[in-house]
Amino acid sequence: MREPKTLLLCSCDKTQSFDAEALKAAAGAEQVIPVDQLCGQDMAVAAEHLSGKSEVLIACGQQAALFERLREDVEAEIQHAAPLHTIDIRDRAGWSSPNANPDRLRAKQAALLAAAQLPSPMAPVKSIHSNGVCCIVGPTEQAIRMAELVQDELGVTCVVSDAGVIQLPSAGYDLARGQLTSARGALGNFTLEFAQLQTLNPAGRGELGYGAVKATAQSECDIFIDLRGGEPAFPSHQKRNGYFWADPNKSGELERIAVTARDRVGEFEKTVYFHLETSLCAHSRANQTGCTRCLDVCPTEAIFSAGDSIQIDSDICAGCGSCAAVCPTSAVTMNETPFEAITKAAEVMAKVYREQIHESPRLVFHTLGAGGDAIAHLARYGNGLADDLIPLGLEHVDRIGHAELLAALGAGYAEVLILADNDTDREAVGAEVELTRAMVAGAHHSPTRVRIISADELGAEGDNAGRVSEAVLLVGGRRDITRVTVAAMADKVDAPIPLPVGAPYGAIDIDSDKCTLCLACVSLCPTGALTDHPDRPEVQFTENACVQCGVCESTCPETAITLKPQLDLSKDALSARTLHGEEPFECISCGKPFGVASTINRIVEKLENQHWMYTKTDNVQLIKMCDDCRVKAQFHGDNAPMAGGERPRVRTSDDYLDS
Repeated sequence: MREPKTLLLCSCDKTQSFDAEALKAAAGAEQVIPVDQLCGQDMAVAAEHLSGKSEVLIACGQQAALFERLREDVEAEIQHAAPLHTIDIRDRAGWSSPNANPDRLRAKQAALLAAAQLPSPMAPVKSIHSNGVCCIVGPTEQAIRMAELVQDELGVTCVVSDAGVIQLPSAGYDLARGQLTSARGALGNFTLEFAQLQTLNPAGRGELGYGAVKATAQSECDIFIDLRGGEPAFPSHQKRNGYFWADPNKSGELERIAVTARDRVGEFEKTVYFHLETSLCAHSRANQTGCTRCLDVCPTEAIFSAGDSIQIDSDICAGCGSCAAVCPTSAVTMNETPFEAITKAAEVMAKVYREQIHESPRLVFHTLGAGGDAIAHLARYGNGLADDLIPLGLEHVDRIGHAELLAALGAGYAEVLILADNDTDREAVGAEVELTRAMVAGAHHSPTRVRIISADELGAEGDNAGRVSEAVLLVGGRRDITRVTVAAMADKVDAPIPLPVGAPYGAIDIDSDKCTLCLACVSLCPTGALTDHPDRPEVQFTENACVQCGVCESTCPETAITLKPQLDLSKDALSARTLHGEEPFECISCGKPFGVASTINRIVEKLENQHWMYTKTDNVQLIKMCDDCRVKAQFHGDNAPMAGGERPRVRTSDDYLDS
C-alpha cells in the first residue's frame, strides 16, 4: 500500500511559477501546498507537515540541508518526524530565460518530479579496514614536515629520495632513504617497492647516518602520501582511495593533505559499484586474446586479465562505469546506475513531458558534481537551461555509452547531449558518441542529434529543438534496445550500416580459398555467433550475436577471417547463415563421410610423389580412408606396414605326446 505524500512547492520568493495540480499528479501526492518562501517566512508550514505522519516531498534542492536539520529538530521535540525527500525543480526547470515558453518549463518540472519517484538502485558495500599505517615518499624537508603534521594520528614511515640534512631523530616516525619503483593497491592495502633502500641509524652522537643498502625492498601500508612532485604513482590518482599526491605548484598542499589523511583510520564502507558475470565475458579463449574494451577504457587500472575473463579489483574501482558502457556482452553491469534505471528515468521524463505539452524534449546527461554546479550557476546568474532541455545527473558521465544514448532517442527525445566537465570526460565518451552518430546517420537522421557540449551551450536552443519524435518500446538489454531504436529511426535501410573500427556489432568475412574448415573459430567463439553444421563441414554465423571480440580472427591458423564492423537491421542478422562449407570426403573403403574434400585433396597433392613414404606405394590411399578403415588397412593389407607375420598354429597336447 502506498504511503500518503504531501508535496510542498516554493516559488522561491515568486521567482518561478508552476502548475500545482500537474506537479501533484506527477509526484503521486495526496495534497500539494504552494508557498513563496519555505526557507524563511513560510518555514512553519514545513515544520507542521514534518510533524505529521505522511511523507513530505519538498521541491527545493538548495536548502535541502536546512530542511533536514528542521526535521531533526521536530523529531527531537515530538519523538517523531515524517519521512523527508527534497528535489530541485528550480535550477533545472523553473529558472530559465525570460523568453522561455512557460508551458515547457512546467512540463519539465512535472517530468523531473515524476522521475524522482522511481526507486533508487541499492549498491552493496564492503568493509575496508585501515590501521593508519602511513608511508610518506618524497624529499627530506617536505616528508619530515608532513610526518610532523600527521604523526599523532598515524603510524608514519618516511622514505626520502634525497640526501637532505636531518637535524634530530624523532620517535614519532621512522625514516629511510630509497627510490620508489612501483606501487599498487588502495586504502588499507598498499604495496610499495623500493630500490637502494637504507634505514636511518638513530643511535650515536654527531651527524645521523643511514645503514647498509638493500638492493630491493617492499613495504605495506594503509595510506600512501606521495610528495615527489613528479608524475603520480597511479593513473586517475584522484580516484585512488587512500593515495594523496601533492601538487608542488600549490601552496598549502601539505596542510590540505594532512587534514584528510588523518581521518583515514578505522573501518570504512566501500561501495561495490559493479557486478561481473565472468561466463559472459568475451575477453579470451584458449590464450587467444579477444575483447579488451573494458581494459582499454578503465581510468584507474582496476581491471586486469584473468585467463578467459577479466577481473575487477573492487578496492580500486571508483565506479565511473566506463567498463559497463563499452562491454558488448553485459558481463560488467553497474549496481549503482544500472542501464535499466537510466533508461527508465529517461523514458518516464520524456513521457510526462510529452503528455503535458505534446512536444519532444531534449536530454542532457551531466555529472552531479561539476555539471550540477554549472547548471545551478547558469540558473542563478544567467538565463538557465534551455526551456526544453531536461537534465539527468549521474556521478560520472563515463557511464554513458551508445546504448544509453540510443535508448534516450528511443524514448522520444529530439536530441541527446552529454555535458563534459573537462577534456578527460570528453575523451572518455568520445568513441561511444561517434559510434552512436554513425548509427543515427545510417538511419538517415542528423548525427547532430547526439552531441558532447560544454557548459556555455546549456542555454542554447539546439538544431532539433521543437522536433516531435515518436517513442519506441524499450524492452530488453543494451543490444536489443540499440537494434530496436535504430530500426525504428530508419524508415528503410537497404544495406547494413557501416560502423567505426572497434564497434561491438558486425559480421566476419571468411576467405574460402584459405579456410580449411578446421572449425577452431567455432570451438572458441565466446558468444555462440559461430556454429557448425551437425552433418557436414560448414561454418555458420549469427550476426546479431557477434560482438567483434576478434577471438576467431586471432585463432584462425590460416588467417582466413576478417572482422567487418556494421549493424545489420534485417531479419537475416537474427538467424544463422552459412559463411563457408564444403561437401565431406567419402572414405574410399567404406564410403563413410569424413573430413573436408578440399583438405584431403590438398594433403594428397602435397604428399603424393613428393615424399619418400608416398612414392611408388599405396600409402597415399590411407589418407583417403576414415579412421576405422585406415587402421584395418595398416594391419591387414598385403603390404601393410604394421602387419605381423603368419600366425603360428596353436599347439595341442597331442603335439607334445607325439614328439
